[in-house]
Amino acid sequence: MAAPAAVGRAWSRARVRGAIPLVGGNYRQVVQAVASPPLESAVSTGDLVQELSFAELGLGSYTPVGLIQCVLESLHVDVGLPWWGAIVAGTVAARCLVFPLIVKGQREAAKLNNHLPQINELTGRMSEAKRAGNKFEFAKAYSDLALYQKAHDVNPLRGFLVPLVQAPVFISFFIALRKMAELPVPSLQTGGLWWFTDLTAADPYYALPLTVTVTMWAILELGAESGVSNPNLRVMKTIFRVMPLAILPLTISFPTAIFTYWLTSNMFSLVQVAFLRIPAVRARLRIPERIEHDPAVLPPQEGFVKSLKKGPLRQTFSHNPLQPQEPPTTKPPPPKRPWEDTLG
Repeated sequence: MAAPAAVGRAWSRARVRGAIPLVGGNYRQVVQAVASPPLESAVSTGDLVQELSFAELGLGSYTPVGLIQCVLESLHVDVGLPWWGAIVAGTVAARCLVFPLIVKGQREAAKLNNHLPQINELTGRMSEAKRAGNKFEFAKAYSDLALYQKAHDVNPLRGFLVPLVQAPVFISFFIALRKMAELPVPSLQTGGLWWFTDLTAADPYYALPLTVTVTMWAILELGAESGVSNPNLRVMKTIFRVMPLAILPLTISFPTAIFTYWLTSNMFSLVQVAFLRIPAVRARLRIPERIEHDPAVLPPQEGFVKSLKKGPLRQTFSHNPLQPQEPPTTKPPPPKRPWEDTLG
């Protein structure tokens, strides 16, 4: 009975929490294992996968390509958009910045279309004077054309403003997304949508390349960028019709990140042309109404095949050197007799 009593007294004297008394008055410290909280509650989902910054991956700089990559990274990391959403948002933002230039391009194209018969008449006079070798008439026609364009504020070179601005933007987006896909950016492999979850890989069903080709054809048919269907550009428009099909085999294996940008840009163009065809919008943006000219007052247009056969050579002289020239019909004067030179 002495042993149980000693154990009881030991329990009552034990003041150290977790100490278990042993026989003989000795104690053992027992450290209780504290169950660790679940990993999901200790670490958030965003901390489980910590993405490397573009600077650590060697992307992003102060070049146009690098700035686009930085903007896309900010939309993905700071705003929290998925990669496909960041590409769409970046594309829409870039197209909105270019929209004032599109409006200016449509103004210039409409003015050029409305004054097309007069401009063609003056350029025809210049061509005729050049073929005839009449420098005075050529200079007069050139001066009249310059005065007419200045008086009506028409400059055909302004029509190249839109492609000169849009081409660098498209090329910069293309290179930026291609570098991100080729590296690749790890999160880009799961940042897609629907069937194209991997934005670094090609479309397995070829749906995006075919959709981009169809939308490119629709843009060219509707004249979404210029807003004017110029009959003088018929040959060029025919080439542009064939171009989407010609480049399809070359672009069909592009990463879906590039097609996400491309399709978004094409859809923006189609919405844009529908918006700019509203009369109230055109009046608000001061875009002149387009005049439909009689085809009789416009120069006749050659077919696409005929223009290719003809080639770039144009006659700018009074005779055609490719055709044999007939010998002169006038007889040379008879030689003088020796005494005629002596007698004068």
